[in-house]
Amino acid sequence: MSPPRVLKTIRRAEYAELIILFFLHGATLGIWLVPLSTVLDAHGLAAIKPFVFATFSVAAFVSPLIFGAMADRHASPVKVLRGLALGTAVATGLASTGIKLGWNPWLVLALIQLLALGASPTVSITATIVFARLANAQKEFGPVRAMATLGWICGCGLVSLLRADASTLAGYLGAAMWLLVAGYTYFLPAVDPPKSVQQLKWYERLGLDALALLKSPDHRGVFVTVALFSIPLAAFYPYAPPHLRELGLQRTSAWMSLGQMTEIMAMFALGALLVRWRLKWLFACGLSCGVLRYGFSALDTQAWLLAGVALHGVSFTFVVITAQIYLNERVDAAWRARAQALMSLMSSGVGSLIGYLGCGAWFSFCTPDSFTRWPLFWGGLALTVAAVLTFFLAAYHGRGQKPH
Repeated sequence: MSPPRVLKTIRRAEYAELIILFFLHGATLGIWLVPLSTVLDAHGLAAIKPFVFATFSVAAFVSPLIFGAMADRHASPVKVLRGLALGTAVATGLASTGIKLGWNPWLVLALIQLLALGASPTVSITATIVFARLANAQKEFGPVRAMATLGWICGCGLVSLLRADASTLAGYLGAAMWLLVAGYTYFLPAVDPPKSVQQLKWYERLGLDALALLKSPDHRGVFVTVALFSIPLAAFYPYAPPHLRELGLQRTSAWMSLGQMTEIMAMFALGALLVRWRLKWLFACGLSCGVLRYGFSALDTQAWLLAGVALHGVSFTFVVITAQIYLNERVDAAWRARAQALMSLMSSGVGSLIGYLGCGAWFSFCTPDSFTRWPLFWGGLALTVAAVLTFFLAAYHGRGQKPH
């Protein structure tokens, strides 16, 4: 076999490893998160449900930076992911047992908080592992990342196939999947972190030195834009399904999957677009699609609401996934795990927490008499995304240099 064919075979094997990693990780998250609300309701834990979902935002403020710093300085990101997956598997199993056996609700909540602390940094660390293996991240990351979305869809399908939508079986299945992720890391080559002879300060061990990335105007513009974008984004999954039901579309899970389908298509198109477009215009396109997504929904008809749902995948990909690629391209290798972790903190922590609280208050304002004024609700969110687009165009120039 000639050397070029050997190289081609090796690249295909590497792609297969990364695709499987993203697929398993996406399926694992979907298996736990999607049925969680229904499982809590079925076991009399509706009262703690708001606190349960808040655990993921709380975790996003703490653990991604700590474990991102560990992956940058102390251990291979593969080993960090393995340890997190094992710990999360144990926490998921205990939380599911607590739900099933009717343990004290606050003990169940504490176990779910432990679970969230373990699961939250795995998103950014998985991205770091994949970026380190790609020859051309701009062309290759989108299609590989699409496998996580496909895994999420398949994981949700497996839960429904097993009729576990309201059962703790979904939690036990999630625990088993985390063990599978941990086992799979043994098949991935370890990437050693950069060696450092300096003694680290306490804030460096916590990953707080990643905040230095915000000194760069372009970095700061991207981080703040993603955080602001995550605020109206938080309204999509909680409020689009009830609007669909009001308009007579009862199979809401199936209709909402339109957004995931377009997300996969957008990720496959991302590589080709990054060759032709500047990152700035991809961000702007994603934010513009976000404006249209909520603008279409505000028209309050079946067809326009479904058009808005379909635009969700394009908007999410061109903003959030492009931001991950931006960090890989513009941040020094020694800082990339912390940069991705800081992005998780800004989006899933700051943005989502403000979004859940703010969008909930906005929904209550738009529903003063048990009748939701959907054009007002979605219209207000469309204006919010338009403001984020205006901020981004003013803040980002694309000519900054790496600060580290």
